[in-house]
Amino acid sequence: MYDNLAVLTLFAFLFSAVAGRVERSAVSGPIIFIAFGLIAGPFGFGFLDMDVSSTELRVIADLTLALVLFIDAANADLGILRSHAKIPRRMLLIGLPGCIALGAWLGVLIFPGVSLFEICILATILAATDAALGKGVVTNKAVPARIREGLNAESGLNDGMCVPVLLLFLALATGGAGGEGGLSLALQLVAREIGIGIAVAVAFVVIGIQLINFCGRRDWFTEVWVQIPVVTLALACFATAQTLHGSGYIAAFVGGLLFGHFAREYTHKFVMAGEGIAELLAMLTWIVFGAAAIGQSWAGMTWDVVLYSLLSLTLIRMLPNVLALSWSGEKMESKLFLAWFGPRGLASIVFFIIVATENLPGESIMQHVVVCTITLCVVAHGLTANFWAKGIGRRLNPEQEGQAAHDT
Repeated sequence: MYDNLAVLTLFAFLFSAVAGRVERSAVSGPIIFIAFGLIAGPFGFGFLDMDVSSTELRVIADLTLALVLFIDAANADLGILRSHAKIPRRMLLIGLPGCIALGAWLGVLIFPGVSLFEICILATILAATDAALGKGVVTNKAVPARIREGLNAESGLNDGMCVPVLLLFLALATGGAGGEGGLSLALQLVAREIGIGIAVAVAFVVIGIQLINFCGRRDWFTEVWVQIPVVTLALACFATAQTLHGSGYIAAFVGGLLFGHFAREYTHKFVMAGEGIAELLAMLTWIVFGAAAIGQSWAGMTWDVVLYSLLSLTLIRMLPNVLALSWSGEKMESKLFLAWFGPRGLASIVFFIIVATENLPGESIMQHVVVCTITLCVVAHGLTANFWAKGIGRRLNPEQEGQAAHDT
C-alpha cells in the first residue's frame, strides 16, 4: 500500500509542477495519466501493484464524475446557455437516441454472436460522454461561448439520461422486464431517475446556498475550510440521489447549475478551491484505469472490437449529432466540432461496472470494446483538443457568433 502511495504522490507532485505547460501542449493530462499507469503498472515495470476491485474503481470514478459535473455546471454561463439552448437540446433529444440506435444496429452486424439487448447495453454505455475528458474544450476561451456551453450542458446531462435507458436494456437482457411492459418500465425509470435527481439537487442546493449566504455575510468561512463546501455539496447531491434510486449524475449537474446561478457572489471563490480535488481524483482514476484495465484488455483485442471502437469514436457519435444540428444556424465546422468532442470515459467505466455484476454472456466482448473505445477517445480527443479549439476560435469570429445567435 505504501509503495503505491509513494509512487502516486511523487507523480502527482511532478505533474502539478508542469500542469500549466501540459495544458498548452498537444498532449492532454489524461493521456499522460493513462500512459503512466500502463508503464508503472503490472503490465509495465511493476512499480504500481494495482489490485483494485470493480467496486473500488467504480467508487473512485463515481466521486470524480460527480465532482467534475458539479464544478463544470457551476462555472457555466446560464445566460449564454439559455440563448443557445437549441444546441444541447437537439444533441440530447435527437443526437443521443440516434447514437444508441446506430450503435446498436452496427453492433448487431459486427457482433452476430451477441444478443440484441446486450448490444443495446453496449451502445448505451458508449453513448455517455465524459465531462472530465471534454474539460479542455469547454473551458478553452478560444472556443465560441455558445459551443462551449452547449457541449458542457450536453456532456453533463447525457450521462444521467443514459442511466434509465441502460437499466431498461439490462432488465430486458436479464429477463427482468417483459416485452409488453418495456415502454411503461422505460417511462417509469426515466421519470424516477431524472425526477429524484432534480428534486435532491434543488433541496440540497437551496438550503446550502442559504447557509453559505448567512455565514458569508458574517465572515465565518476560513481560508482553510473554503475548499470544502462545494466538494461536500456535490458529493451529497450525488450520493443522496443514488441512495433514493435517482440519477446522481443529474443531481450533481443540476446542483452545480443552481449553485453557480444563485450563489454568484461566492461561486468563483468556492468552486476554484474545489477544482484541485477534482483534478486529483481524475488523475487517480486514469492512472488506475491505465494500470489495471488497459494492459489486460488490449492483450486480447480482436479486429471486430477495434473496428466497432473506431466506429463508436467517429460515425456512431458524429453522424446522429451532425444530423441533429441540421437547420440550427451552425456552420458545418461547428457541427463537426460539437459531434467530435463527445469523449467516452468515467461514465462509461461506471456503466460497464454496473453491467459486469450481472454476468452476461457477452460481458467479455463489452469489456474489450469499452476499454478500447475509452483508450482511443483519450488519445484522439486529447491530441486534437487544443489544436482544433484554437482553429475554430480564429475562424468563427465574434461577428459570425453574433449572427448564429440571431439565427437561433
